[in-house]
Amino acid sequence: MKIIRSAAIVALIGGCAIATMDVRPASALTLMDFIRGGKKRTSPEYAQPARPLPGVGMIMPQQIDPRTAAKPPRVTGPRYYTYKAEPLRRIATDHLLDPIVTGSVQNGALPPMLRPPLSDARQFLPQINVRATEGVAKAVENYYGSRTDFVWINGSGVSARAKSALAVLAQAAKVGLDPQDYAVQVPSDTFDRGDMIAREKELVQFELAMSVATLTYVQDTVRGRIDPNKISGYHDFKRKSVDLFAFLDKMVGSDDVAALIESQNPKSEQFQALKLELERLRAQTDATPRVEIAPGTLLKPGESNPELANVIAGIKLKASESLKTEHAVVLASYQGTPDYTPELVSVVEAFQKEHGLKADGVVGQASIRVLTGGDTTADKINKLEIAMEQARWLPDGLGNRYVFINQPAFTASYTDQGVEQFSMRVVVGSKTNQTYFFQDEIQTVEVNPYWGVPQSIIVNEMLPKLRSDPGYLDRMGYQVEVGGRVVSSSAVNWYGSTSSVAVRQPPSSDNALGELKILFPNAHAIYMHDTPSKSFFKRDQRALSHGCVRLADPRRMAAAVLGTSIDDVGKEITSGRNKALQVPQKVPVYVSYFTAWPNKTGSVEYFNDVYDRDTYVNRALEATRNARRAEG
Repeated sequence: MKIIRSAAIVALIGGCAIATMDVRPASALTLMDFIRGGKKRTSPEYAQPARPLPGVGMIMPQQIDPRTAAKPPRVTGPRYYTYKAEPLRRIATDHLLDPIVTGSVQNGALPPMLRPPLSDARQFLPQINVRATEGVAKAVENYYGSRTDFVWINGSGVSARAKSALAVLAQAAKVGLDPQDYAVQVPSDTFDRGDMIAREKELVQFELAMSVATLTYVQDTVRGRIDPNKISGYHDFKRKSVDLFAFLDKMVGSDDVAALIESQNPKSEQFQALKLELERLRAQTDATPRVEIAPGTLLKPGESNPELANVIAGIKLKASESLKTEHAVVLASYQGTPDYTPELVSVVEAFQKEHGLKADGVVGQASIRVLTGGDTTADKINKLEIAMEQARWLPDGLGNRYVFINQPAFTASYTDQGVEQFSMRVVVGSKTNQTYFFQDEIQTVEVNPYWGVPQSIIVNEMLPKLRSDPGYLDRMGYQVEVGGRVVSSSAVNWYGSTSSVAVRQPPSSDNALGELKILFPNAHAIYMHDTPSKSFFKRDQRALSHGCVRLADPRRMAAAVLGTSIDDVGKEITSGRNKALQVPQKVPVYVSYFTAWPNKTGSVEYFNDVYDRDTYVNRALEATRNARRAEG
């Protein structure tokens, strides 16, 4: 094998593309594709097209002067947006006034002292100014436009039902929401009984405001405060719908409105674990000792660095008692010198192994995170609130059987019968080629797969080489199609459009997808697959692919979703034939992004925000808060 001479080549090792144009789902380019670029292979037979095809039979690349030719185009991936929060509008209270419905005709001739309380209160509706989002406003308008009764007021005051509901809204922070979003000005129990008109106006104002606050809470806790699809092109969710009119009607007939409202909160065990962790953190004072290590510190064996003293201090604080006992002599004799000696390297390696890190003695970002205790309490609370918001985008309860990929954790787990069966390391998209956040269903396992090269890789990475060496793909054994017809790579005009050009790599030992791929058809060409680049799984930071999810143990995952044994999967692979195996029953898969998430024991773990997505969620939440606080 040739020696790798450039780090840039390593960056091209397989994964999936972040953007595609008229191509089949694909992964990424293998290292072997480039380092064997000059190796002769037997080219497949190419069918000659009966008629001219786009990009074929036109001006050949060698006839074009590269100095005057246009630069190769670029295929770009999704982008992040400036979040635009849903605006509030005034509820059309003037449309709710109906003299027949309000009873003002019936009671108009009665003296004020003889009229039933609130019997004419609806006449004040046009004077009420309450604002809400479109969905909530419509539900309130429809309800009060078809009902004569009030929900939250009776006699001359606030009802017990309202007080129960207010108690739930006031505790919104416990479920990761902002109580200010549901704050309502409550009329005082003391008022001027000589001015019942003013009192009834105040109560009607409260009535509508209370309905808006309650429905907003219910909608927020069911589906989340923000629309994930407005955060970035990497978010892909069908937003949940909530029948607010029916819920308002249901509250009228409920004997326990507080329990009814609280029942709308997510009930999954993962959400409950996040909720308990949030409560625990808010109760503590953040007095836990911490060690500070300078940002950007990278300490390698044999080097000298003043931050070494803080590293050893972190080990003394965070290591287990057994580790500290085993290395007691070295730790006790360390005098704070900057020299990273072999004895200290052994201590660091033991600490890394104890915390599931790569035990290489190199102190980098992952090790520093553990040594310093990771996030502050405030940071963890923020991650929990974001996680609870994002959990609402998913089904309430992930199911009894599913695959859960958490990108910041670089893991994929398989759950059956409601119990996590196993978890494995994965490689996800790099920051440039990010993996999407969505859910789908696994349908197929393909053994000895073809790799269809996506347009983003053809254009961004292959095209510059193909313009100078049109026969490159022929020698590499790739298959090229133009308009659906197989042609020679050297016959394609690589200076023209590639939109009708498809490239795929046949099954082989160095195929970018390895032995198999696990498919859940989606618009993003994302799937799970094997890889010949096993060394990447040893790294702590594994955002390295073109977008797809590479599995450390693909045979085990394939066997799980197929409901068969690992040996049976191995036999299919050993046959050497490309074959699609349908899963007996579709398996939900969550390609998720949580920087705080419970493990199988229910303990919440925290992870680095590898794509900085939490920043954009925070911005979206802030925009939502500002929109809801805006004066109408």
